[in-house]
Amino acid sequence: MNLPKELKYTQEHEWIKVEGDLLIIGITDFAQGELGDIVYVDIESLDEFLEADAVFGTVEAVKTVSDLFMPLAGTVVEKNDELEDQPELINSDPYEKGWIIKVKPNNMDDYQSLLSAEQYQEKIG
Repeated sequence: MNLPKELKYTQEHEWIKVEGDLLIIGITDFAQGELGDIVYVDIESLDEFLEADAVFGTVEAVKTVSDLFMPLAGTVVEKNDELEDQPELINSDPYEKGWIIKVKPNNMDDYQSLLSAEQYQEKIG
């Protein structure tokens, strides 16, 4: 399983990467594997400010729908439009082409409180 050390992670299986003053968010390799073939991604929170742990969208797989949770408070400033026609990018490349949203965080310091790769690995076994 791919678990990049430079990223941060959440209990709900999102990964977070710093890009300038924005955070890029997606779901982990573990999460996409558990969900199976992803067929649809729904993000209706573009340009909205959301608190930490709020639902920012959903991912639909063949057999289930899963909520996506904000790892920290911030404004959703961009969504990955490629996922509209190619939701399977989350399965094939979860950490690069399969990113889901970009967020302008309310407080960048909150990023440090997220799980390290080692802590996330312990959580998932």
